[in-house]
Amino acid sequence: MEEFISSYLLPASYVLVVLAAAGSILMPLIKSIGDPKSLVGTLVGIGILVVLFLIGYSIAGDEVTPKYMEFDVDSSMSKFIGGVLTMFYILLGISLVGIVYTEVSKIFK
Repeated sequence: MEEFISSYLLPASYVLVVLAAAGSILMPLIKSIGDPKSLVGTLVGIGILVVLFLIGYSIAGDEVTPKYMEFDVDSSMSKFIGGVLTMFYILLGISLVGIVYTEVSKIFK
């Protein structure tokens, strides 16, 4: 059974993930050819994500512990991973505040 999973299902899942990623990137681009103004919102969103990553990257440390060395993680990779994690925490906090705000505002309407 393990041979079947590793031989057929894992490669099939990789292909499906690549197809889904390509579709999620290409379909909006194809749609925006008819309406180029719709790209502005997308570019603003990407710009915000880049700014959040740069904030997270600047905050992140570059320390390397012996446990990290087991996985060939150097100081630059450690800083990159820390930046991504910090960006995730920032986005998580923003989304939680948004959820609480939405629910509280529904109570008063």
